[in-house]
Amino acid sequence: MKRILFVCTGNICRSPTAEGIARHVARARRLEDRFEFDSAGTYDYHAGEAPDSRARTAAKRRGYDLSALRARQVETADFHRFDLILAMDRGHLTWLAHRCPPELRERLHLFLDFVPGHAGEEVLDPYYGGGAGFEHVLDLCEAAVDVLLKQ
Repeated sequence: MKRILFVCTGNICRSPTAEGIARHVARARRLEDRFEFDSAGTYDYHAGEAPDSRARTAAKRRGYDLSALRARQVETADFHRFDLILAMDRGHLTWLAHRCPPELRERLHLFLDFVPGHAGEEVLDPYYGGGAGFEHVLDLCEAAVDVLLKQ
């Protein structure tokens, strides 16, 4: 089983969107027994909270349900538990690399590194923007999840 952790800042916009899409697509493709997904934030600002209402609404319009997800912060055990730890931006990747045991750093990547034509790109935080930002996050997450589940 491949275990994948999606990471953003507060675990209320980007990373839970990626997790929700990954769970939905894996279920639709009957791959639930091959993957485990979770998400977390680099900070605990929103620990225990549901994803941002704008993220939930945008996801729901596309058929994804994020309502059961709850924010949490990355824990030391996550570096050992997950095979892939996917950061939404370089700041998250740096934060993770500073805390990850050196022998496990090969598990850390930018989320979009697996998407042809998007390697090195970041999923920008839609939190302070409008609805278009949440739609763009969904577009990027759908593309990346599609590639991840084919590997």
